[in-house]
Amino acid sequence: MSNDWFESIAVAQERAKKRLPASVYGAIMGGTDAGISRADNVDAFGELGIRPLTAGQPPERDMSVTVMGQPSSMPVLISPTGVQAVHPDGEVAVARASAARGVPMGLSSFGSKPIEEVAAANPQTFFQIYWAGDRDSMVARCERAKAAGAVGLILTLDWSFVHSRDWGSPAIPDSMGLKTMITHAPEVLRRPGYLMSWLRTFQLPTLGVPNFAVDDGPVPGFFEAYGTWMGTRPPTWEDVAWLAEAWGGPFMVKGIYRADEARRARDAGATAISVSTHGGNNLDTVPAAIRVLPEIAEAVGDDIEVVLDSGIRRGSDVVKAVALGAKAVMIGRAYLFGLAVNGQAGVENVLDVMRMGIDSTMLGLGKSSLAELGPEDLIIPDGFSPPRLDSPIG
Repeated sequence: MSNDWFESIAVAQERAKKRLPASVYGAIMGGTDAGISRADNVDAFGELGIRPLTAGQPPERDMSVTVMGQPSSMPVLISPTGVQAVHPDGEVAVARASAARGVPMGLSSFGSKPIEEVAAANPQTFFQIYWAGDRDSMVARCERAKAAGAVGLILTLDWSFVHSRDWGSPAIPDSMGLKTMITHAPEVLRRPGYLMSWLRTFQLPTLGVPNFAVDDGPVPGFFEAYGTWMGTRPPTWEDVAWLAEAWGGPFMVKGIYRADEARRARDAGATAISVSTHGGNNLDTVPAAIRVLPEIAEAVGDDIEVVLDSGIRRGSDVVKAVALGAKAVMIGRAYLFGLAVNGQAGVENVLDVMRMGIDSTMLGLGKSSLAELGPEDLIIPDGFSPPRLDSPIG
């Protein structure tokens, strides 16, 4: 077996930290303020125990699932991420890896590769959009994605433009000019493996966001697109309903954290919701997404699909999320670590680690299918979830 193989996401993260320049690794890790929510997203899974069986387990386990009309070989989806410069092949490598493992993926409108290339590599691609710009520009992005083959739309709303981090924000350039290369040369030269991966392709990170471009307009830089997003009035639920109707297909609202808003997303036309804290990149001190999942899943029942996004690091985490009401999970940092370490093969490695962990956990619990999982399979400590909200938002 190749020395590039890693047996856990923790090992992949450690290798990614050693391979990537500090600013690139810092962009992946993100977090806001003191990083409390980022840490809790991961730590909360460790608070949930498992009740295993010792005999009578089924010889085979079926972990397949269908989300937003797309079959998946396991309850794991690729979450859209907008981090630049992790690997020269970027989202195309992720698309090839997820397609090879039978897993749908989300492509960020802030991603580094165009939707046309990504959807060609994985026909099960969902396009992710922010409420950014005017309605005409948003429709234009959606129409381009649909023409390229996108099979669903993800509207991300869990972002409050918090720009402070106690450990300092990474230095992210807007473009790769001579001045930028000189500035970042010391940290890049300390990571020869990373540098060589780019030199072998005869290219440098462009740091543009091609999926944010409208019609035949130029590709904007990351901060130009971010400025447009930050300057756009936040959407109302009527706006969400308009976009769902304009898209006219499978439609996920990402960033739901309250039961009343889960119902509002359903009523606005969402076919799926993602319970998410944006990986701890939104408001800090927000409890982990897994803590509020049961309340939200109970609030909408089978009306729409519920997905969990934030903190997944192993297969047992996936099983715990499904047991508490999620149909599937989305992973972000986990696959970025794999991409950084070994490109497409690294992402495939991450998905294999997830699959093996799900299978072994289901075996230990004596479950032959995901439908058999429930809260009774877990040991949930008192106070694990915050008090439930009894009244809707005013």
